[in-house]
Amino acid sequence: MPLPRSFPPSATGELKVCSLILIFLHIAHCLIVGRHLPEWIANTCFHVDVLEIIDFYFAFVFAREKSAEAYLELGIFDRIIAMEIRRRWLSGVLCILFIASLSEAIVPGVAPVEFHDGDLVEVKAVKMTSEITQLPYEYYSLPICRPKEIEYKTENFGELLRGDRVVSTPFKIIMGKDEPCNILCKSDEKSDQPISAVLTAEEGKTIGERIREAYFVHLLVDNLPCATKFAMLDNGEPQYEPGYRLGYVRDNKAYLNNHLKLILKYHEVDDSLKNRRIVGCEIEAVSVSLADYSISNAAEGKCNAIPDGKKPLEVNEAGETKVLFTYAVHWEASDVRWAYRWDVYLKHRDVQIHWFSIVNSLIVVLFLAGILSMIIVRTLRRDIAQYNRDDLEGDEAIEETGWKLVHGDVFRAPPYTKFFCSLVATGVQLMCMAFVTIFVAMLGMLSPASRGSLMQAGILLYVFSGSIGGYHGGRLYKTFKGVEWKRTALITSVLYPGIVFGTCFFLNFFIWGKQSSGAVPFTTMLALLCLWFGVSLPLIFVGYYFGYRKQPYENPVRTNQIPRQVPDQVWYLSPTISTLMAGILPFGALFVELFFLMNAIWLKQYYYLFGFLFLVFIILIISVSIISIVMVYFQLCGENYRWWWRSLLVSGGVALYVLAYSVFYFVTKLEITGFIPTLLYFGYTLLMVITVWILTGTIGFYAAYFFISRIYGAVKID
Repeated sequence: MPLPRSFPPSATGELKVCSLILIFLHIAHCLIVGRHLPEWIANTCFHVDVLEIIDFYFAFVFAREKSAEAYLELGIFDRIIAMEIRRRWLSGVLCILFIASLSEAIVPGVAPVEFHDGDLVEVKAVKMTSEITQLPYEYYSLPICRPKEIEYKTENFGELLRGDRVVSTPFKIIMGKDEPCNILCKSDEKSDQPISAVLTAEEGKTIGERIREAYFVHLLVDNLPCATKFAMLDNGEPQYEPGYRLGYVRDNKAYLNNHLKLILKYHEVDDSLKNRRIVGCEIEAVSVSLADYSISNAAEGKCNAIPDGKKPLEVNEAGETKVLFTYAVHWEASDVRWAYRWDVYLKHRDVQIHWFSIVNSLIVVLFLAGILSMIIVRTLRRDIAQYNRDDLEGDEAIEETGWKLVHGDVFRAPPYTKFFCSLVATGVQLMCMAFVTIFVAMLGMLSPASRGSLMQAGILLYVFSGSIGGYHGGRLYKTFKGVEWKRTALITSVLYPGIVFGTCFFLNFFIWGKQSSGAVPFTTMLALLCLWFGVSLPLIFVGYYFGYRKQPYENPVRTNQIPRQVPDQVWYLSPTISTLMAGILPFGALFVELFFLMNAIWLKQYYYLFGFLFLVFIILIISVSIISIVMVYFQLCGENYRWWWRSLLVSGGVALYVLAYSVFYFVTKLEITGFIPTLLYFGYTLLMVITVWILTGTIGFYAAYFFISRIYGAVKID
């Protein structure tokens, strides 16, 4: 059967554009995720008609199908196999790119896994987390049915830094088979009264502390997190909370949730073949005392259904506690397709708030930009016209405004040029990393199903953008007529990464002391050091080498040999007041998305509104640029030519408001009480503030540099 055509074969322009898009998606995906195509796909697609494949791509897109599910359910692979072997080798290559981008770059997730009745469904555990302590722990850090051999899943940088330790569990779940009550594990296989574990007083105390600290246990089924369903108090709308509670506290007594009911939902792809895909996992955790269990078949690990009037299992923190871990399984058919199974986790109830914030910020930024631009442009036109008039004495025109008075000093190199160029080069690196990461995430290539991929992409992009930052830093250093470019490159390589690594290494000691899985393993630290000194540092040196060999930036006026004395400045042009004034507008455009980002980081919520974040990032760039130009212009009018460091400092004023908001968020939104969690929060907040300052400061510096070069290039200098 031929594939449906929606465009004539003569539409070569559209086909070329489509091919370029497919190539871009696949290359970006391979660079970030590093997956490879299965061999059978490559062999199948090696002789496919490229026009039919791409025509089907257009039909797929313009039919407004939002996922790859419909594409996969059409039996496309069967049709491809049945096609006549024809066309060129290029057709097969483009087909591989198409299937790769479609099956792996769709938001969100990876290739689906199909199950049949009787297939074993594996359940994995990730970690335990708490909003109170912010310290994750491995699943088997507590005596919860630890198997003899634990299989650890291979993890990326992001997962290790997040504290994820994906391990196997003894759950035995069969596709399509309900289980009213199964025993998870037994300490004595021959006993007629099975017991999973006998907790000692020390173990009971540890479990009691974790329960009081509101720890959640996170499980995975087919790479989909299991979640607890609850209803909103205001409207009864169902919501999902990842994981399940380890237990609860009542009358100052800790009770352990030792019975789990897994409600697994599946979607049938083909009724005749009974191909099923898991699209949901709800979990209900209850506490059941040992006396309420009724064992039906101890040898096979079967128990009767849990009665409604059960007595909870109290954890004895002063003596032994006998525990039996059990679980139940219930399968439900669902109309939710596989590609939409993450919607319940990524669903946001506050989308209108995002739109309102963005529209409001955009209107304010555009309004202020128009007003300020009109005022400055009119003023500058008048000043430049007066300066360029031949019939007036130069001093007579200069007296009206003061920015031309400093033309011989405005491009004088600032003090500490090495550190200045290092910060600017680091800011360029951060700019490249942030822009590309947010843009790629907006396209859906960093799926939440691939845990840690966002953090890993950010680290790798920062490392590999070292050559770009080094190039700009080296060229700027040559503009300052510096001669020690190698030392400047070394400072760039170690300054910001050294602050980040040193802070994280210091905090890591406290996490190690708590035996948390959030502690970065020693081998991971070695790998990060290899990336730092083996990749980032050489790339920065290469960038500085080529940037220093390049022609320096051309300044429109010459610099005098003797520096001019700076007069006393008005109070509102002081560095402190200027920084506080300059940070208000950019922070106003940022704070709503900052709230949701903080929730994702500290409250373990999913964040996937990268489209909104990208728009906010663009608004932030525009607002920081405008504020930097205005503040530098006022400074020059005050005959203060020392604008280099001031532009970097004032433009980064938004970082002060981020710090203040972080303190407000800590006091009002978080329940952190311990010393180590508080230290972790403010340690990571400090790194975030420094990063924001360098990033926004660099944006403001380049905007001011461009502005000053233009206005001084437009006047006649004697």
